[in-house]
Amino acid sequence: MPSFKGQYEHSVDNKGRVSFPAKLRKALSPQANENFTILRGLEPCLYVYPQDEWQKVEDQLSQINSFTKEGRTVKRNFLRFAEDLSLDNQNRIALPSQLMEWADIDGKAIFIGSGERIEVWSPDKLDEVDSGLSFESYQELFERVMGDHDTNDQT
Repeated sequence: MPSFKGQYEHSVDNKGRVSFPAKLRKALSPQANENFTILRGLEPCLYVYPQDEWQKVEDQLSQINSFTKEGRTVKRNFLRFAEDLSLDNQNRIALPSQLMEWADIDGKAIFIGSGERIEVWSPDKLDEVDSGLSFESYQELFERVMGDHDTNDQT
């Protein structure tokens, strides 16, 4: 399983092509075969899943009950803007124009490794989201999310 981490800023050309960060490329599993699925994130960013990780997401989605309104709504709105893409010969991906517009990506894109997936942000949108998060509120959030895990490390 890949573990994507780090932050990388790259220029986006007028055709929507952007260099895929080398450190993130190195974390790709051979099963991903340099193929990805890109879609709207749950925040104003794009999610990029390597092919092997996307299969796990699709497996989870297949468990959703499509006979309920909630199930249909979640599947429809998560998958409706999903597109498959691959790295080109220059290790770039072409961001779909509809997704770039939605995420407000224009000229620059910030790639953030987020474990099993990669998030692609507009620098302005990321600054906007980050500005609402103080160190203290992040610390409280981190403790709530991670505090349930039983660890012997008391650092």
